[in-house]
Amino acid sequence: MMKGHDRKRVLVAGGAGFLGSHLCERLVSDGHDVLCVDNFYTGAKDNIAHLLDAPTFELMRHDVTFPLYVEVDEIYNLACPASPVHYQRDPVQTTKTSVHGAINLLGLAKRVKARILQASTSEVYGDPDVHPQHEQYCGRVNPVGVRACYDEGKRCAETLFMDYHRQYGVDVRIARIFNTYGPRMHPADGRVVSNFITQALADAPLTVYGDGRQTRSFCYVDDMVDALIRLMNEPGDASEPVNLGSDAEIAMLDIAREVVRIVGATVAIEFRPLPSDDPRQRRPNLDAAQRRLDWRATTPLATGLARTVRYFIHRQAAHHPPGDLVRSTQIASHLLAQVDMPRRPAPAQ
Repeated sequence: MMKGHDRKRVLVAGGAGFLGSHLCERLVSDGHDVLCVDNFYTGAKDNIAHLLDAPTFELMRHDVTFPLYVEVDEIYNLACPASPVHYQRDPVQTTKTSVHGAINLLGLAKRVKARILQASTSEVYGDPDVHPQHEQYCGRVNPVGVRACYDEGKRCAETLFMDYHRQYGVDVRIARIFNTYGPRMHPADGRVVSNFITQALADAPLTVYGDGRQTRSFCYVDDMVDALIRLMNEPGDASEPVNLGSDAEIAMLDIAREVVRIVGATVAIEFRPLPSDDPRQRRPNLDAAQRRLDWRATTPLATGLARTVRYFIHRQAAHHPPGDLVRSTQIASHLLAQVDMPRRPAPAQ
């Protein structure tokens, strides 16, 4: 049972999104009072529906490009579309969300003396010529490319966080998040894991861009939530950015084959041209995370993918009449029955 002096009021901006909803769930389970702030541009009420009756959970529909006035102890800024499909749909608003959102939440943190964590991204490294990427690497980003609204917006947010820390003494933390996956990913977000799973369950060819040899590392969402909380709780001046993710590197073609194996599909793989500014390789140097947070991602990729596939199956069954399902969810569920889904913790009373 959490002691009264350890219980905090925590604001999670972007709390109805994929990563934010898991963070809200964990914080409620840990006994904190959680204020979930979201404008539902990419977030979904379904992601946090199970928390709405919890007495320690509050939902506020709000766009962080406008100031908000609340009393909180901690702020997690996860408010920004994170997939190319979403952030390129309205690139001006994406940049505004990163920059104006950071200014407004930093201003709130300054006023109420709250600790604030910025969910930054591995995209600040662009298409790197240093591998794996360490926090001192300044990156290689195209400032006028189609991805720049996200990449440069996040880089500017990091600048603002560091300057609010140096100029005003705001207690900041910066997490450079590498590819994260798991339940509650949106099927149409255009990310590689959700794309492959959606296509495999529909018996459709899997779309691989380029030759499939470009690499990424993938961190399961529960591991990432644990890392974010550890970073928020790190004592002292913890303002220097830290990479968070998995250091197990895998080629796009190999992850496509792994999804096909888990689903049990017999489908072709289609190769298409590599999108502009898409990096050839991305993997974090995690020395700082291990030293500062004593943290490492522990969920094996096969286990995390199986849990994610099962979520997609359940979601498909809930949103479509049984006769409309392209693949048999009974067969797919049977294939995944050997993989345990983590039990959702009950909200604290």
